Amino acid sequence: MRLNLAVHVYSVPMRVRFRGITQRTGLLFEGPAGWGEFCPFEEYDDDEAAAWLACALEAANEGWPTPLRDRVPVNCTVPVVSPEKAHEIVARSGCSTAKVKVAESTLEEDCLRLEAVRDALGPQGFVRVDANMLWDVDTAVAAIKAMDKAAGGLQYVEQPCHTLDELAAVRRKVNVPIAADESIRKAEDPLKVAVSGAADIAVIKVAPLGGVRKALEVAEACGLPCVVSSALETSVGMAAGVALAAALPELDYACGLATLSLLDGDVTSDSLLPKDGYLPVLTKAPVPDRIEEFESPAPKAWVDRYERVLSR
Repeated sequence: MRLNLAVHVYSVPMRVRFRGITQRTGLLFEGPAGWGEFCPFEEYDDDEAAAWLACALEAANEGWPTPLRDRVPVNCTVPVVSPEKAHEIVARSGCSTAKVKVAESTLEEDCLRLEAVRDALGPQGFVRVDANMLWDVDTAVAAIKAMDKAAGGLQYVEQPCHTLDELAAVRRKVNVPIAADESIRKAEDPLKVAVSGAADIAVIKVAPLGGVRKALEVAEACGLPCVVSSALETSVGMAAGVALAAALPELDYACGLATLSLLDGDVTSDSLLPKDGYLPVLTKAPVPDRIEEFESPAPKAWVDRYERVLSR
């Protein structure tokens, strides 16, 4: 179905290289219920991008379910940076939980970063790591044991390997809980992914799953404690992730929704920034009143992509 919507393409610089990119680019549009953000990563094909557009259309046209809480606990995110920079990121975040990207540098470098994070958090804070499927089973087992020691205890390890069978094998060999992310959101049918034997925690992301309502169905089907994480959106898209976290029946873990610190700017003056480790729950996405500052110099490719996926 084609909708007559004015679209705006943004391009916001990253503070540090993250997921291999230095600019975060996407598209914004307004509907009767508010603003939506369409920002699948550029390597994603139209089939994968369709869920991201469904999420944006839900925000713009339908709005979100009634929240069960008025604020959501969040973790800070530590990319692959020096120990000194990692300490600085955590110390200034105000969060009591830190998620640290690992496996893209050497194990020694990862462990030094984790030691710095623990020092910044103190003994009562929580440290979790994300390997983004970069390890095999044996490498994962050895790395997790070393990192657990370096961090003074890990809360969990996110997606250490690629397949569910590999996750299950790692889970049997370590004492640290395992979280599934890509195994859920990249599955052909996330509602039918049996993760209970492979993971202790489900990481869910609202845009890749097609919106708040669809993500709530996935969370229920998983039958595991859930952590809501961002897909590196601006505050417009991030508000949908917060709405998902606010609508979950139970929320036992801090969520990975404080990622605006990775962007060097935002399309709105009402940025979703944590205060004392929490984000406020909004009834709709903030208005992108700063979009002109971040208008993409080359919007055609994104407009074409949006039109192509929209007409599917």
